[in-house]
Amino acid sequence: MKLSGLVIAISLTGMLVSTAAYSQGAPVVRASGQSGTESVQERLDRVERMLAGRTQGQAEMMEQLNRLQRELSDLRGTAEEHAHQLEQMLQRQRDIYQELDRLAEQLRSGAGASAPTAAPTLPTSSVSFSENRSENADYDRAVALVLQERNYDQAIPLFRAFLETYPGSSYTSNAHYWLGQLYYAQENYPDAIKHFTTVMDEFPDSSKRADCILKLGLIAANQNNRDRARRFFNQVRSEYPNSTEAGMAARQLEGL
Repeated sequence: MKLSGLVIAISLTGMLVSTAAYSQGAPVVRASGQSGTESVQERLDRVERMLAGRTQGQAEMMEQLNRLQRELSDLRGTAEEHAHQLEQMLQRQRDIYQELDRLAEQLRSGAGASAPTAAPTLPTSSVSFSENRSENADYDRAVALVLQERNYDQAIPLFRAFLETYPGSSYTSNAHYWLGQLYYAQENYPDAIKHFTTVMDEFPDSSKRADCILKLGLIAANQNNRDRARRFFNQVRSEYPNSTEAGMAARQLEGL
């Protein structure tokens, strides 16, 4: 009898413990694998913290991605600008070589002449020129201010004076081109447009015509005139399909 009473007491004790545990909530093992238990509210708090951390991480990742895209766009623009500057440097170098070849040919012709030739008579001009200056010397001086001395402010009046003094010169298209470039560098777009347009319309055989059309497109793009810019860029690609200017025009069209 005593043994049976003991068994009954143990059973009652177990039932009481189970009932108490049920009333307090079932124990939960932590997801981290650590020993101990956590309530349902603690689990919800932990899940919310995890979600908040993941959302913040995604936001930071998107910001990094956007920053990388902006940097890539800036690098692409810088690369295009450097490519254009390189092409301009190469063009200036070609101009120098052409001028040197022309001067060398003049020296050879002068050395082989049987008699000295008189200096050409210069037309009158409002700009003061030395009486012994020739047309070639005036043009060479203006070009030297651009290519060698980088004195652009003084080069502009010299080129303008050259056009007034020698209206029928074989260097007329080049003088208009250099004036367009100088005004373009100063962001004096109305005067730059005037000289670039002169080369485009009046000198179809000029080696600088493609660059003049490209510059007209760039000016139109800077002025937010996209339709006009597209026309010039497409004109470069159509008339000079294999040129460096055509490649630059294509890249500009992608950005419009």
